[in-house]
Amino acid sequence: MKSDLNYPRGMNEAATAPPVGLLLGNEPSAQSQRGEEPFGSHRGPLTVTDDFSVLDDPVELNDFTEFKEIDGQTVAESVLMVQGMYCAACADTVECALQDLPGVRSARVHAATRRLMLQWEPGATRMSSLADAVGQAGYRLLPLQQALSISERLKETRLALWRLFVAGFCAMQVMMYAWPAYVAEPGEMPADIDQLLRWASWVLSVPVVTFASGPFFRGAWRDLKLGRVGMDTPVSIGILVAFLASSAATFDPSGPWGHEVWFDSLTMFVFFLLGGRYLELKARDRTAGALDALMNRLPEVCERQTADGRFESLSVRRLSVGDVVRVQAGQAFPGDGRLLSDTATVDEALLTGESDPVTRRQGDGVVAGSYNLAGPVLVEVLRLGRDTRFAQIVALMEKASTEKPRLAILADRIAAPFLVLVLAAAALAFAYWWQIDHSKALAVAVAVLIVTCPCALSLATPAAMLSSAGALARRGILVRRLQAFETLAEVGAVVFDKTGTLTHDRLALTGQRVREGADHRQVLALAAAMAEGSLHPVSRAIAASARDAGVSTERADLNEVTEVAGQGLSARSAHGDLLRMGSASFCGLAGDGMEAPAGRVHLSDAQGWLASFDLSEGVREDAAPAVAALHQSGLRTWLLSGDREAAARAVGQTVGVQNVVAGASPEQKLAQIESMQAQGLRVAMVGDGLNDGPVLARADTSFALGHAAPLAQAQSDFILQGGKVQDVVLTLQQAQFTMRIVRQNLVWAALYNLVCVPLALVGWMPPWLAGLGMAGSSLLVILNALRLAAEPREPAAA
Repeated sequence: MKSDLNYPRGMNEAATAPPVGLLLGNEPSAQSQRGEEPFGSHRGPLTVTDDFSVLDDPVELNDFTEFKEIDGQTVAESVLMVQGMYCAACADTVECALQDLPGVRSARVHAATRRLMLQWEPGATRMSSLADAVGQAGYRLLPLQQALSISERLKETRLALWRLFVAGFCAMQVMMYAWPAYVAEPGEMPADIDQLLRWASWVLSVPVVTFASGPFFRGAWRDLKLGRVGMDTPVSIGILVAFLASSAATFDPSGPWGHEVWFDSLTMFVFFLLGGRYLELKARDRTAGALDALMNRLPEVCERQTADGRFESLSVRRLSVGDVVRVQAGQAFPGDGRLLSDTATVDEALLTGESDPVTRRQGDGVVAGSYNLAGPVLVEVLRLGRDTRFAQIVALMEKASTEKPRLAILADRIAAPFLVLVLAAAALAFAYWWQIDHSKALAVAVAVLIVTCPCALSLATPAAMLSSAGALARRGILVRRLQAFETLAEVGAVVFDKTGTLTHDRLALTGQRVREGADHRQVLALAAAMAEGSLHPVSRAIAASARDAGVSTERADLNEVTEVAGQGLSARSAHGDLLRMGSASFCGLAGDGMEAPAGRVHLSDAQGWLASFDLSEGVREDAAPAVAALHQSGLRTWLLSGDREAAARAVGQTVGVQNVVAGASPEQKLAQIESMQAQGLRVAMVGDGLNDGPVLARADTSFALGHAAPLAQAQSDFILQGGKVQDVVLTLQQAQFTMRIVRQNLVWAALYNLVCVPLALVGWMPPWLAGLGMAGSSLLVILNALRLAAEPREPAAA
């Protein structure tokens, strides 16, 4: 490679990032292990002049790329960060730079998150070639973990602050030199003093134009080279025209521009615009920052135990299944694994939505992305990379963060022709005012160019939806499709599956009766001993109940335990007595009035009936309050179940749903959804089973629980990691709030242009005020969207 490139470390990583030599498999030097910077190393990010071949390394490529077989051909899907973007026009420029390249199937850039979703053919091109093409367009293409690193964020922020400082400092000095011209009466100030102040203003304006305004000129030049008109184009023209005309008036006071200069308006405009962009950058980091932080949890470096018991630092990408790693306090687990230490206190909020830490004991599983909150622990790695649950969550979030909502696409389509109209309007305004007042013509044209930039319009929708998605992610609710916010806010009915959704996905022991004189605990121990070897839900429920009650099965000395499919279990006691557990007929109790309702099993011995156990699908504790909250919001509710009529209606009555459809096959469930939609209802479906996949796909919007089958999750718009029914209500309320914010943003962007454009055209808005209005409109949109970033509140109990 041309440069000894080091990747900056991740946001949650305590150790120093490994140099590329380590990433490519070489051992780290003693310097790098101590966290020292190797002499002569380069820690900057990839730039347009870098050798991008590091991105072709299989280890690096697999970190941000997924390979699929489509039509018998290997296709790669990569998610990367594009640096240097400021607006929707930048996103279009990057897409255009990639779309027509050989081997590129699709390129989609999300302006608010600056993420690129790239689908390409490894057999036809290389990632380094694609990154180079983006570099030639003036942008940088980086893996997410490098782009989101602390050092890179600090560098970007530091440069933005320097530009803002230069513009602000010079603007204050120029305003001081311009003030006498505003307050002096005609002829009161000598001509030589007036000219001296103009020269001083020109000197101070040069760094504002050449350094502080650099991002605007570079963005406009990129767009013009590609034959496009971007949002930086009118701004750059306004800055350049104002500076050149003012310079001409300064160099030639007797010329056509000798009586008017706009250095004060020019420098103030650049300062306001840079200030707005800086605040917008910080606010945008907050809107997408929740998603970034969640997706960037894994450490870049970990400590692996060697054969002799020592620990070595190496890249997480170099770990293998079976390795033993030491995870320090405050560090995320690098993969799914098994705890080898005695105990660990773990934060699994990303996976469950619960903020309270959980305790894991030796032999328990730990998951990648969860945090170790106590002291160092040892973990045996069982799954890595894309095989972990964390990777599946990240894939879902990446998909959401690269999607363009329908309203955002519409706004982008409006913005492109609008910019052409802006240039035409500025030209016409200049021509009109030239006939009236030469000195005012240029000021009006510049103000029109500046005030009409549609940044606020392009940011209105994605900023709000991303902010909302980040807030939900912190609660363990993953948004797979941003467009679903718009649909969910308009639903009129919510349809629930029963088993695993409104009820727990397991049976629970709810009651026990025993023969007179028998001990409840001894009988439960006997039943649990018979059930321990069975995987039947009834057996598992009885065994679990015994464990929860602290009942030991060691004293139950049983032999010849046999399971009869569909009937029950039989065994022989130490005395040779036959024991049976199952239905009344299987236990020989059919003629004793023991025909029980569904969910009851019996235990018999040589003397006959010994005990009965009542089991049921435990209704989720928050199901009834959630359904009541939906009714309060004016929504109708359905329960669709393939279970028996009595069982389905019992659950429906318990939770309070209005309509129950029982004994429904997947086809009948689908027909029921279609029938409701034919009546004009927008339907949200909540399910978790494999057979719910078609219904989740057919509904207008859908929820899958975190434990749901992969097909159900793949067809859903929202995934409830914690499995709480109440999260459906919370997401619905968040969607309604989100769309209110989106509508407010769109209305504000439209009103801003309707009011300010005429003011600029009639000459009532000077260029500096136009710059302030443009920056303020974009900032207001972002700040309004930040209201969604607050922690969503629990729905009020009915």
